[in-house]
Amino acid sequence: MYRKFAIITAISLQAWVFPLAAQSVSKRPMLTSPIDETKLVRLEGNTRSEANAANDRGLVPDNLAMDHMLLQLQRSPEQQAALDQFTENLHNPKSPDFHHWLTAAEFGQRYGLAPQDLSTITGWLQSHGFTVNSVYTNGLLMDFSGTAGQIRQAFHTEIHSLNVNGVPHIANMSDPEIPEALAPAIAGVVSMHDFRPHALLSKQVKQRPEYTFTSGGYVYEAVTPGDLATIYNLTPLFASGNTGAGQTIALIEDADLYTSQDWNTFRSTFGLTQYTSGSLTTVHPAGSSSANNCADPGLGGGDDGEATLDAEWASAAAPDASIQLVSCASSRTTFGGMIAITNLINSANPPMIMSISYGQCEAENGASANSAFSLAFQQAVAEGISVFVAAGDEGAASCDAGNTSATHGIGVSGFASTPYNVAVGGTDFGDSASGTNTNYWNSSNGANYTSALSYIPEIPWNDSCASSLLSNYFGFSTTYGSSGFCGSTNGVHYYQNVVAGSGGPSNCATGTSSAFGVSNGTCKGNTKPSWQTGTPGDGVRDLPDVSMFAADGVWGHYLVFCWSDTRNGGAPCTGAPSGWAGGGGTSFSTPIMAGIQALVNQNAGGAQGNPNYVYYQLAASDSCNSSNGDSSVSSCIFHNVTRGDIDVNCGGSTDCYGASTPAFGGGRRGGFGGGGSSSNGNGALSVSSQSFSPAFGAAGGWSFATGNGSVNAANLVRAWSSVQNP
Repeated sequence: MYRKFAIITAISLQAWVFPLAAQSVSKRPMLTSPIDETKLVRLEGNTRSEANAANDRGLVPDNLAMDHMLLQLQRSPEQQAALDQFTENLHNPKSPDFHHWLTAAEFGQRYGLAPQDLSTITGWLQSHGFTVNSVYTNGLLMDFSGTAGQIRQAFHTEIHSLNVNGVPHIANMSDPEIPEALAPAIAGVVSMHDFRPHALLSKQVKQRPEYTFTSGGYVYEAVTPGDLATIYNLTPLFASGNTGAGQTIALIEDADLYTSQDWNTFRSTFGLTQYTSGSLTTVHPAGSSSANNCADPGLGGGDDGEATLDAEWASAAAPDASIQLVSCASSRTTFGGMIAITNLINSANPPMIMSISYGQCEAENGASANSAFSLAFQQAVAEGISVFVAAGDEGAASCDAGNTSATHGIGVSGFASTPYNVAVGGTDFGDSASGTNTNYWNSSNGANYTSALSYIPEIPWNDSCASSLLSNYFGFSTTYGSSGFCGSTNGVHYYQNVVAGSGGPSNCATGTSSAFGVSNGTCKGNTKPSWQTGTPGDGVRDLPDVSMFAADGVWGHYLVFCWSDTRNGGAPCTGAPSGWAGGGGTSFSTPIMAGIQALVNQNAGGAQGNPNYVYYQLAASDSCNSSNGDSSVSSCIFHNVTRGDIDVNCGGSTDCYGASTPAFGGGRRGGFGGGGSSSNGNGALSVSSQSFSPAFGAAGGWSFATGNGSVNAANLVRAWSSVQNP
């Protein structure tokens, strides 16, 4: 048995020894002390908060298979400093390294661990009976498999069965421990549990009989690809031939499409088939060894809806681009999307644009997983890949996804809070709140179901009763408390929910939370990147960077997509699209921004790496107030959103102001407001629990509500070279 493992190790390390020798790359081994299994170091921040006594259902069998776990390694401080500087140089037009992107092999040769260290760690895993399936090309990640018993023996933590709100799970009950001698090179196991991130597709709105209509004095409009092109000024680009031709957008998924015919129907219905270079393929990228960890996920338990809308709306923004659905099934311990990302960026020719519409708050994701995403995205950027990640659909309360009120305070997605990705937030249109719908929409639909007339003033997407705009619309001067909108009958029954475009400061990327899902204890945020100018002087990475339309109907606007999987919530794609599926969420805005990047890349002639270096420079001088509407289209690149907020209702004492028990019980909510009830969720999320400071409001310039705002695509593409060629 050991002999077999030793052979695998020799084969996997050959790829490291010879290229390194050929290029004379010198690496300092970090693991120089003998391994003493009695001298241990705890890998903090790697236990799910659900792994507690209340949910515990006992030890799993020792022989329970734990396949394809990912051991996240870490480079030396000197290597990390060199990579950080190189990343800056790649985006500095005055540097000789400008846009000299690396291949995965070159990246591993420069910034991976020394072969001796990889051999030492591999040997240690094998000595405990684990199978080392692969050492990734980047020299910073290992795929290994074993059993629950082997985990207990090697990592000194037990895997238990859990019951969380009636759903069975498995997870480690304490932080893993490793020999002190290995600690310099090991960041942690990415996950030892089966909790999965959530897709950022907000609830679907009810189907509507037509696109532009009035009901009870309220106007409803659905957004189609033609509307997108009009509102965000894509039309001039398409007319000039800038349609994404020659570009490939990788959509990271843990599910396949229900059927590719949905994509075809979407494109034909909305007039996108005139762009004949557009294509769709599904790939399951293999790992870097014969022990492939990327299995076909099928429908992914209903996540095929996420895959479908990503593919359709990326194509809407870049109709001639090649859309590549990159999907892997989740193993018992590892999210399929993470497997897909890792395998893709370590391949020979990865696509230069990546879109990810999944998320998990930093405090729940854990220090190892947060590190894994950050390290993966930095590698992607070094290869020239532009990474777009959904900021989230929970306002500033990302640890309360799916809840009817926020109880865990302010938190952001660990997927989106790295310094190496574009975090994409969500907006809504402000015409309904202002009573100006007829200024921006035709009363009937034109060709390909288009009805938008121009750019439309935007507000932050927010379905919660804590929204100041909703509160004012319904005649309330305050949002919180029993006398505010969140305590009213209408507020409780229809608008008590944690649903809004996400934003906020990174506050638990490292360290350990001392309370369930709360960013406290030893938690710290990611350091503010050099490019993130014009943001609060808080020293940490702030979200989002940009936002695009993502509303799900609270003000009458939502997005249409063709998803015919009726068993999982879709609708037949027959007849007029008014009967199709509709919804919102940063799951839509993210692939749209990825599509716009395809237009940038086509015009610029190649890969661009992290777009934030350009976004923030342009935003400093080329932003306009979104409330001015169509007057800003001719000149501005960014539409700063200045009205509204992403504040959500809350209960409890963490970052919550004004919560009080309502005088009546809750009930099933309906309509656009959502479902469920809350008996004590009528407070408003606040930076302070002692005074009301909404988390967070829109403002001129950059804001936590919408970042730099939305983009005028044509102006962005045209201005890009002004930063790249100063």
